[in-house]
Amino acid sequence: MNAQRVNPSKQAPSLDEPEILCEARHVSHDFVLPNGKPLRVLEDISVAVASNEVVALLGPSGSGKSTVLRILAGLIKPSHGDVLYRGQPLHGLNPGVAIVFQSFALFPWMTVRQNVQTVLDARAVQRSEAAERAEQAIGRVGLGGFEDAYPRELSGGMKQRVGMARALVVDPEILFMDEPFSQVDALTAESLRAEVLDIWSRKERNPSSILMVSHDIREVAFMADRIVVLGGANPARVRTVVRNELPRPRDYQSTECLALVNQLYGVITGSELPDVAPTAATRDATFIEPLPHVSPGEIVGLLEYLDARGGKGDVFRIAAQTNQEFGHLITVVKAAEMLNFVDTPKSAVILESEGRRFVQAPPEQRQKIWRAQLLKLSLFREIADVLRRRRKHSIDRDFVLETIVMRMPQEDYEKVFATFVGWGRFGELLSYDETTATITRYERRRSGEPAVE
Repeated sequence: MNAQRVNPSKQAPSLDEPEILCEARHVSHDFVLPNGKPLRVLEDISVAVASNEVVALLGPSGSGKSTVLRILAGLIKPSHGDVLYRGQPLHGLNPGVAIVFQSFALFPWMTVRQNVQTVLDARAVQRSEAAERAEQAIGRVGLGGFEDAYPRELSGGMKQRVGMARALVVDPEILFMDEPFSQVDALTAESLRAEVLDIWSRKERNPSSILMVSHDIREVAFMADRIVVLGGANPARVRTVVRNELPRPRDYQSTECLALVNQLYGVITGSELPDVAPTAATRDATFIEPLPHVSPGEIVGLLEYLDARGGKGDVFRIAAQTNQEFGHLITVVKAAEMLNFVDTPKSAVILESEGRRFVQAPPEQRQKIWRAQLLKLSLFREIADVLRRRRKHSIDRDFVLETIVMRMPQEDYEKVFATFVGWGRFGELLSYDETTATITRYERRRSGEPAVE
C-alpha cells in the first residue's frame, strides 16, 4: 500500500494562529545517580502539538524521544521547564492523551473486548456504556468478529490493533504512539500506518492530533506534518524541526517524498555520526556510554562489506545495497566506531587501521583484537576488573544489571546486558551461564594467555 486515504479537510493547522493542545517549554530533565549526582538526559526541549496535525519525534535509540513523550503525557515530571495542556500547567496525567505503546501490553487472560473495556472500567464508566464504546472502538480498528478472542489467538498486527482500540475507546484528543509499529512485520506496519491516518483524518471525531515516536525516517516522512529531530545523548537536544508540507495522500516512492527522506538522512547523519569525536574532558566520569544493540555478526558484516570495497562506503549506499533499515544501519556504524574499527567523516564510513587489521586476521586473532577493543570501553573494563579481583572470578547477572541501571538510567538495561554478554562472549572476555545467571572470566586452556589482558 503506497498511499493513505485522508480527508483533505483535516490537514496541518494554520501557520498564523495554530491552536496549541499540548506543549513543553524549555524542558530539561535529570536522573539522579546513586552517588547523588544528577545526570542530565534532556536539555532545553521545546515541543508543541497543535490541533489537527501529526507530529513525529525522530531520532536514534537514546536520544530521549520516549522521555519527551512521557513528559508530555504527564507520566514524568520534568526537572526544569513547563508542560502545558490547552494553555494551563499540567499537573499529573494529561487528561487529553491516550498512549499506544511499543509492546502490546495485553492482559493474556482477557478477551479482546475485555482488554479494551478494562480502561473504561477503571474510569467508572457504566457497564452498558463501556460495552457499547468498546464495541465501537474494536470496529474502528478492523477487529470486528474477534471480540471474544484471546491474545494468544491473535497475530502481532492484531494485538497492536487491540492496543489502538484500547487507546481510542477513551476518546483522546491527542493519540500518543511510542514506536507502535516496530514489533510487527513490514507489510503489517505499512497497513497499520495507513489505517491510523484514516482514523485521524475523520474530522468529526477524535483524535484531533497524533504525537508519535519513531526512528524510521520513511515512516515519519509518510505520516507527519512536523518532524522534531532529537539527537545527542545525556543530554539530548532538539537538533531541528522539519515541516513536511507534502500533500496527502502521500506515496513512499514519489520524488518529493524521497527528497524529504534524503533531507532527513542528512540531518540524522550529521548529528549522529559527527566528524569530531567527543574528547575525554567532555565525558562524565560517572556515565558509561550506552552499547548500541547490535550483534558482533552485524559489525563484522559491515567491516567485511567495507573491506571488499576498498575500505570505504557511503551510509546511504550501504543501506540500499544491504537492504537494511537506515536507522538500524546507523546503530551498527556507531557500534563499529565505538570499537575504533571505522571513522565517519560526513556520510562516509571508512575502515580504520584497527578495523582493517581485524577483518584481515584469522578467527583466533580476530577475537584477540576484539577483546582488546572491548577493554577500552568503560563498562567492559570495569566488569573485567571486578572479575579479576573476585576469588572465583565470577559475578551474578544482577551485579552487571545494577551497574547498567546506575550508569545508564535512560537505557533498556536488559538490551544493554544482552549486548554486553554477546560482545564479551565473541571476544572471549567472559562466559555467561544462563542457568545460574553467572558471569565468569573466560578461561583459555590451550593458549595459556591470561583471561583479562
